[in-house]
Amino acid sequence: MADQNYDYDVLVIGAGPGGYVAAIRAAQLGLKTACAESRETLGGTCLNVGCIPSKAMLHASEFYDAAANGAMAAMGIETSPKLNLDTMHAQRRDAVKGLTGGIEFLFKKNKVDWKKGHATFQDAHTVKVGDETVTAKNIIIATGSSVTPLPGVEVDNDKHVVVDSTGALELPKVPKKMVVIGGGVIGLELGSVWNRLGAEVIVVEFLDKLLPGMDDDVRKEAAKIFKKQGMELRLSTKVTGCTVKGKKATLTLEPSAGGDEETLEADCVLVSIGRRPNTEGLGLDTIGLEVNKRGQIETDHDFRTAVDGVWAIGDVVPGPMLAHKAEDEGIACAENIAGQTGIVNHDVIPGVVYTWPEFAGVGLTQEEAIEKMGGDKTKVKIGKFPMMANSRAKTNHEPDGFVKIIAEAESDRVLGVWAIASVAGTMIAQAAQAMEFGATSEDIAYTCHAHPTHSEAIKEAAMAVQGKPIHI
Repeated sequence: MADQNYDYDVLVIGAGPGGYVAAIRAAQLGLKTACAESRETLGGTCLNVGCIPSKAMLHASEFYDAAANGAMAAMGIETSPKLNLDTMHAQRRDAVKGLTGGIEFLFKKNKVDWKKGHATFQDAHTVKVGDETVTAKNIIIATGSSVTPLPGVEVDNDKHVVVDSTGALELPKVPKKMVVIGGGVIGLELGSVWNRLGAEVIVVEFLDKLLPGMDDDVRKEAAKIFKKQGMELRLSTKVTGCTVKGKKATLTLEPSAGGDEETLEADCVLVSIGRRPNTEGLGLDTIGLEVNKRGQIETDHDFRTAVDGVWAIGDVVPGPMLAHKAEDEGIACAENIAGQTGIVNHDVIPGVVYTWPEFAGVGLTQEEAIEKMGGDKTKVKIGKFPMMANSRAKTNHEPDGFVKIIAEAESDRVLGVWAIASVAGTMIAQAAQAMEFGATSEDIAYTCHAHPTHSEAIKEAAMAVQGKPIHI
């Protein structure tokens, strides 16, 4: 039962992966709970226009690419595929509909009230949602993030010429030439989709390598892999402007360090330079809650903000903007509100790029590990194992990639694991769990792995830390 002074024990603002999970967990713990969401469907960016629909397009485009470019023929399967983009979009929308509807069912099952509308603070315990005013003893801000705009490049998804990640999912036809601004996760995933379906894709990245934040060996290998797949990479390059005339866009580019300007014409431009927290329009100033320079809400380790009774999780707080990080924070925050001990180990949060092959990592990069050891390289041990030496990957015609394990030299404790493999996103879970338990590379090396599996590469990389892999 809710405190008689309030309508609810907990009101969650936002029904993305962090928000809807927090609401369900709070309700499971016996707290009277509501969730405010302005979208027509639950699930936030991730389920509606992010993680889920992009994976539907990635998966479908992989099948098309395998059939169209000879991969299936090499295994004795001869086909002459024809792309039906409308059907591909339809199966994407069907996946989204099923999953967002599933959350609505879970809300009803757990007696979470969905308050439909935009939420704005009136005071620390009062929120206006649409035309309704709701009070709660505890309010969790879980409003997620949105696309970071690029000055000089105006996005208009309806015209399908200059688009963001949402617009890139809805292109009515395959563009002849697509320029992707940003060589991070979103740009490479969506660029991969349209590259497989026949577009000429050019990736423009401000930095000198792709995938900022990942291990340097992974970033170097990524460039080789995407070039081999037919993408053109313009690294150390910045976009200074964009003009649209009819169905064509003309970009102006120059070296990141400065230099001569050039122009680049495209049928479609995807702006994917990152995301920013959705903290504007919530009325945070009304309750005296300030944000940092990046627009994020600072919290303590229990997810409490500086305002009593107001909590924050997910993309609006510091840390990686990942759905699974938000989910774990949502569970922990609800448990803390209920008087339990909710904990998230932010040192062990995996990240995955769902291209082909997949790129995944958890923990420290080699560079970060050395820095943590005071710059002494001898205090860090490295083990690497190539996927081309893994029997399952070789049998499946998936030779690209490797597994890299970084361990502390003295204790052998695993500090980070990085992988490039067709199923790296699934493989990395083993590494994350091992690190959560404080595993050493020896622990992993002496754990029996099923054969033949891709995950044997993790075992061999762990053996390589000690200098004794079997298959290389």
